[in-house]
Amino acid sequence: MRSLWLQVAAVTAINLKSIAQRRWLSLSTVVAIALVVIVLLAFLAMANGFQRTIAGSGADDIAIVLRAGSQAEINSTVSRDQVRLIEDGPGIARGSDGKPLISPELYLVVDGIKRTTKTKANLPLRGIGEQGSELRKDVRITAGRMFNRGSNEVVVGKALLREFEGLDLGSTVSFGATRWTVVGVFEAGGSVFESEIWADLNVVQSLFNRNNIVQTVRARLTGPAALNELKSYSDNDPRLKLDVKSEASYFAEQASQTSDLIQKLGWPLAIAMALGAVAGALNTMYSSVAARATEIATLRAIGFGGFPAFVGTLAESLLLAVIGGLLGAAATYLIFDGVTASTLGGNFTQVVFDFKLSPWLIAEGVMLALIVGLIGGLFPALRAARLPIVEGLYAN
Repeated sequence: MRSLWLQVAAVTAINLKSIAQRRWLSLSTVVAIALVVIVLLAFLAMANGFQRTIAGSGADDIAIVLRAGSQAEINSTVSRDQVRLIEDGPGIARGSDGKPLISPELYLVVDGIKRTTKTKANLPLRGIGEQGSELRKDVRITAGRMFNRGSNEVVVGKALLREFEGLDLGSTVSFGATRWTVVGVFEAGGSVFESEIWADLNVVQSLFNRNNIVQTVRARLTGPAALNELKSYSDNDPRLKLDVKSEASYFAEQASQTSDLIQKLGWPLAIAMALGAVAGALNTMYSSVAARATEIATLRAIGFGGFPAFVGTLAESLLLAVIGGLLGAAATYLIFDGVTASTLGGNFTQVVFDFKLSPWLIAEGVMLALIVGLIGGLFPALRAARLPIVEGLYAN
């Protein structure tokens, strides 16, 4: 047994040292595998960044109340009477003044212009109640001030400001038939709220003719366990019959839908490219076996078995795959990690987020590279193990 593994080590060392003799063919395989990994990891980093931005926006002690069956805020409607009933619901926290900590909100779509492409895109304009900003974590005005109640003033999330033009502090923008003044820029801990424009709820309702309705109601709960109390209250009152979810649960659902779609686009494309990389790896490894046919036959003639030749050829293919996988991961990190992009969220508006590459995603990319190397090296390795001694000796 020891002799067998010594043979394997010797043949593997010979194979790896001979890579330099086929450097251009080997390099083409490495590059092909690296491109496969770059494509896959770019999509996965996009999905991961989007999911982190959306899913990280929610809190367990904040309830979101929507119309029954609504999958997103934009499809929901909650009447003024229902808002009053929610205010009196169980489990709703109250401020020092005894008032319920809730924020009726109206979510509208307005036009914006992307800085890079100069094309139109849907942006979210959210009318928030007096408690709107307090019901969101880590909200802080970084430039200017908060809008005044009753005025045509807006504050803009810093992520939206970075990606879209015409929203700079002090500028005047037109939404619908009304002109608005940007009086502040806010951040919200990197959450999805940084992709929104906020204004006073009453003004938005009046100017967009939505006086008697909102689309969602946010409410701070006395604790996460109070969510079930509020759900039961809504289910048992025929005047309500609304969907009550925790903010964390709502955003997790929103994130999974889009991130799943991104991954469903990325994996098939990467697999299609991987098939091309497998063909390249097969070509490289068959050429490697052909170039070393005499060498393999000589080793077989002096007592080496077919197994060492099999392992040595497969190890060469896997090494090229690992190099390609690591190069692809490094290139993806340098090119894409932290890059800001925007895409449509569950409300059909732009969500600004950063590409985020994680160690687990890198492991997935390298694993795909190893699979390409394994498939690309398997058949040439079998060829090396079964190469007839006489054929090999007269190959060159």
